[in-house]
Amino acid sequence: MTLTVQPHRETLGLKDGRLLIGGEFREADETWTHHHPATGEEIGSFAVASVQDVDAAVRAARKAFDEGTWPRSRAGERIKVLRRYGDLLREHSDELRGLQALDNGVPLSFGQIYATSVGIAADIFDHHAGWIDKVGGQTLPPYQGGDHLAMTFREPVGVVAAILPWNAPFVLFAQKLAPALAAGCTVVVKPSEYASFCVIRMVELLIEAGLPEGVVNLVTGPGNPTGEALITHPGVDKISFTGSRTVGRRIVEASAGTMKRVSLELGGKSPAIVFSDAPNVGLAAMTCMGMVTMGLSGQACVAHTRALVQRDAQDEFISMAQMLATAVTFGDPFDPAVLASPLINGKQLERVLGYIERGQEEGARLVTGGTRLEGDYASGNFVAPTIFADASNDMAIARDEIFGPVLTIVPFDDEEEAVRIANDTEYGLGAGVYTNDVRRAFRVSKALRVGMVGVNGFQLEPHIPFGGYKQSGLGREGGQSAYEAYTELKTVMMPLTDEMM
Repeated sequence: MTLTVQPHRETLGLKDGRLLIGGEFREADETWTHHHPATGEEIGSFAVASVQDVDAAVRAARKAFDEGTWPRSRAGERIKVLRRYGDLLREHSDELRGLQALDNGVPLSFGQIYATSVGIAADIFDHHAGWIDKVGGQTLPPYQGGDHLAMTFREPVGVVAAILPWNAPFVLFAQKLAPALAAGCTVVVKPSEYASFCVIRMVELLIEAGLPEGVVNLVTGPGNPTGEALITHPGVDKISFTGSRTVGRRIVEASAGTMKRVSLELGGKSPAIVFSDAPNVGLAAMTCMGMVTMGLSGQACVAHTRALVQRDAQDEFISMAQMLATAVTFGDPFDPAVLASPLINGKQLERVLGYIERGQEEGARLVTGGTRLEGDYASGNFVAPTIFADASNDMAIARDEIFGPVLTIVPFDDEEEAVRIANDTEYGLGAGVYTNDVRRAFRVSKALRVGMVGVNGFQLEPHIPFGGYKQSGLGREGGQSAYEAYTELKTVMMPLTDEMM
């Protein structure tokens, strides 16, 4: 039986995607035809924004910021719009999950898990709506001189370019746009060409929520010309990007000319450190393997793809991880029994298979998987869940972000060695620590050079800062720190007498 998602396309009434510029939906001279990663079928087309289209979008956002009402609106007005939008997201949750399944092949079953759901996106908007009337400045007493007052104010940073990846469009759309809009910024959003249809619909719902004309603009298309035109545009004040280190470096270079503010989340090679005294070694194995196989098939920045396992716990860990690997189901993402997605495109498929081959060449033991799925799955980009054991941290499969269903198990003897191996990486996004010793959990968490540590579990939440050390990026998303990242801090010196100094 050949897989097909065409009936779901018809049920959802999918339409070709257009640009949104200054409150007007527009066509473009070129279009992108999207092929489904699970079936290879043509799903639909959307506009490819040219350099001129991007310029028009930035100018519309600039006008809305410089002359419009949103940056000058009262706190209560912005709160009302953002909370109304959260309600709309919840009302359209099933539709949006269906559009995502047509975009990137993520199963509907995984789209119900909180951390990747429409629900967390709605909660993020609610959370940032709550900061609007609470974040302010300070009043500072004189340090020297006459009678005066120093006051600080937080003002919106300006026009924001929000550039999204394809793997988790709901949560990442919210993590970028919610704090930006709450702070009073205007936005040009560019989704990945591999997940545009659900983002187009999310933008339409923002307009329905009552956002003024030009405050949010949408440009779709690939990195070149669309993304390059956006990151180099002199009218953009801040860039917020989630994606690869290669593109992140290009953004830093492009930002230098006009000193754009930059927030970057650039992936990771996150370790899970499993001690033999973990409350449940088998559950730790299933958690790690679940991150690597379920839902996104390892195509997640914070997935714990390096399992550092104490030697006397290895056999139990490998056994449970292998059991879960064989239980993963593939196929039609609209089938509730399907648990994992295909890789996003043919290029990524070849990349993952290349790493699997290299892992074997470098001497790691292939426990299970390592092959492309054939038969009914041959038209899709499916790779069997793969486990390598007896690996060393200098192997490519332990150092590089593979972005596929590959778990690399590296043994260790003691706590000191585990921390050293965990920190021996260019990345520093997230980590897990599995132990029954609370003092060890705290010690190791403090020693790890990462932005987020989960002890005996891992969860994303709207109010928690998320981001990484080292080459995993710059800045944080989530919580008050994210709101402040979309503001500038201004100081005003106010004399209280005729002479201030």
